[in-house]
Amino acid sequence: MSIANEDVKTKPLIVAFCCNWCSYAGADLAGTSRLTYPADVKIIRVPCSCRVNPMFILRAFQRGADGVIIAGCHPGDCHYTSGNYFARRRMSLLFSMLDYLGIERQRTRVEWISAAEGSKFAKTMSEFAEQVAALGKPNHLGELR
Repeated sequence: MSIANEDVKTKPLIVAFCCNWCSYAGADLAGTSRLTYPADVKIIRVPCSCRVNPMFILRAFQRGADGVIIAGCHPGDCHYTSGNYFARRRMSLLFSMLDYLGIERQRTRVEWISAAEGSKFAKTMSEFAEQVAALGKPNHLGELR
């Protein structure tokens, strides 16, 4: 007797690109505060959110990520003056490319999280993981490997 795999919810693999100065420190605060977020969120620390090349996001999807989130300093609080403004513009262009490739817009997200917002980090990651899991099927770019 076999059990249908359709009823079993798979946990989505989430790649989170986190700015060293704010959102990575927010993740650290979430951990030291013992706040929980899904273990399937894999954090990649970057110097600034503007250093996230759109190819990194496409490569994450190609390697099997179900969702990608970019987290950086709040606009106006970037340690590199205007890095997050560049990231925001770059990501808006990337979203239209993802639409063209057939990747749902809900699989990517940009969020501004400061070092003092550990609870916001945990809540954001949990909500994003639920959102990606609700999409059901895994992303199709991972099949191209």
